[in-house]
Amino acid sequence: MEQASELEYVGFWARVGATLIDTILLCILTLPLLVGVYGVAYFGNEAFIAGPADFLISYVLPAVIVVLLWARMSTTPGKMAIGATIVDARTGGKPTTRQFVIRYLGYYVSVLPLLLGYIWVGFDARKQGWHDKMAGTVVVRRKGGAAEPVRFEQPGR
Repeated sequence: MEQASELEYVGFWARVGATLIDTILLCILTLPLLVGVYGVAYFGNEAFIAGPADFLISYVLPAVIVVLLWARMSTTPGKMAIGATIVDARTGGKPTTRQFVIRYLGYYVSVLPLLLGYIWVGFDARKQGWHDKMAGTVVVRRKGGAAEPVRFEQPGR
């Protein structure tokens, strides 16, 4: 990881853009699978979950893909597009797999109260959403703007 002085926290709108890219890519993968299993009638189904395959394709598969990408590269294609990576908030090092799993589960916590956990990124000094706070992570990239500088605790303190 680069020196903290070379990094900045990634703000709300950049992260929204990254999320849109990731969502589009996941839809390109999952929608054909859902149509293959349920046919086009899937889109007219009023049930929250159409069946076991829907649950696996719509919820489990994206979770596995995202957590594997994070565990392997600390980023997703959307975050790569904006030059962002996920790091441990305390040390600046690579988060543990446990942190990544907590971060993903934290997405559900962040979305439940009217997306407030995501909107929090726009107001937090370290640009952490609730999922980041739960997992002890921050999203950073090389400096390129006027964002607040990144601060990590020194080992042993």
